[in-house]
Amino acid sequence: MNSLTPFPGQGSAPEVTAFQRAELNVILSLYGRMVAAGEWRDYGISSLREVAVFSIFRRTAENPLYRIEKRPKLRSKQGEYAIFGMEGQVLKRGHDLRAVLRVLERKLIRSVQ
Repeated sequence: MNSLTPFPGQGSAPEVTAFQRAELNVILSLYGRMVAAGEWRDYGISSLREVAVFSIFRRTAENPLYRIEKRPKLRSKQGEYAIFGMEGQVLKRGHDLRAVLRVLERKLIRSVQ
C-alpha cells in the first residue's frame, strides 16, 4: 500500500541523501532544547542527491542561522557532518554527529545572575 509506482518512461528514482532516524533524533533533541530556551523557532530539511541539510531559523522568513549538512562522500576525508553559520563559515566538521553538534550546545550555557 505504501510502495511507490515509478513514473512511466522514467528509470529508477534518483539516489537521495537523507538523515537516518538516529541522526534526526540527535538533531531534534538539540533543536527542542534550543526552542525551549527561546533561541530557535523553525527548521527545514532538504534531501538532495549529494547532501542532506537541516536548516535552523530564528524566524521563518530569514536566512538560516545554522545549517547542519551530511555529505556521505566526505566520510573518509574530513567527516560527513558539518555545521555552517549564517555567513557560510564552517563552524565544525567531523565524523561523529554528537561531537559536531557540541559547538551549538555551548549556546545553551549561560551565566546565571
